[in-house]
Amino acid sequence: MKKYNFTALLLIFTCVSCQPKSPLFSGENAFKHLIKQCSFGPRNPGSEGHKNTLNYYLKTFNGLADTVFTQSFEDEMPRTRAKVEMNNVIAQFNRGSAKQIMISAHWDTRPWADTGSIMKKEMPILGANDGASGVAVIIELAYIFKQNPPPIGVSLVLFDAEDYGVPGDSWTYCKGSQYFARNLPISYPEYGINIDMIADRQPEFYIERISYQQNASLVLELWELSEELGLKAFKKQAKDSIFDDHVPLYEIAGIPAINIIDFDYPNDKTNYWHTHNDIVQNCSPNGLYQVGTLLVNHIYNKK
Repeated sequence: MKKYNFTALLLIFTCVSCQPKSPLFSGENAFKHLIKQCSFGPRNPGSEGHKNTLNYYLKTFNGLADTVFTQSFEDEMPRTRAKVEMNNVIAQFNRGSAKQIMISAHWDTRPWADTGSIMKKEMPILGANDGASGVAVIIELAYIFKQNPPPIGVSLVLFDAEDYGVPGDSWTYCKGSQYFARNLPISYPEYGINIDMIADRQPEFYIERISYQQNASLVLELWELSEELGLKAFKKQAKDSIFDDHVPLYEIAGIPAINIIDFDYPNDKTNYWHTHNDIVQNCSPNGLYQVGTLLVNHIYNKK
């Protein structure tokens, strides 16, 4: 009887020890990074908040990543026609790996509100969810990578000028990813994962249709992994087609990129997107935790 118990325990220990181990992702830590970005105010290109946030990113990543650099370019603001300097930010880990992927998000915020009070409509929005949320997860990933070097090469990319386009003209958006795709500053990645609007208080991550067209196998792999991990916000059902930074990556550079996004903010009845209600109080760590946990488990179980 004693021998049987010892053998059973040994088998259990052996099975557990063989399971791939991934670092834990803290949604609370990521939420602190979201709050920190919002403390600089709106990050619309050309603003003081934009400049100060860029300095914060560079200081943060320089203490964490193997390589950090900016990809600068100039573009014209669609309403004022003013020329403004933009900056994509790239932080790289394990550059020597034969397998390279990229994870991206945009860091700028909308220079005006699309709906809401007439008095505030021309004022830039804070972009707590649409801007700071994806970057918050990426910053927390950088802290994890510093302590636990990833088994594959990962380029963390922050795109500028995603959100100042003209409604109805998709290619006036995503200027940072367009420039990045035309002037690829990193080794060609096997695929890209873009994350946007993920700090909703009611997170639901449906399969975005363009993502499925561009890289169906990666979409299925991630959503199946989310089921294994018990991440309830992920819904294995296609919903919207959204023009986001993953589209220029594929259309221009041929990178089979996908998008993780919760476009109904906070739900399909109420809309805070591109309004002055896109604030910290309308966000939560839950979606950050679920997306970050999925990405960590995806990366650390890769070979």
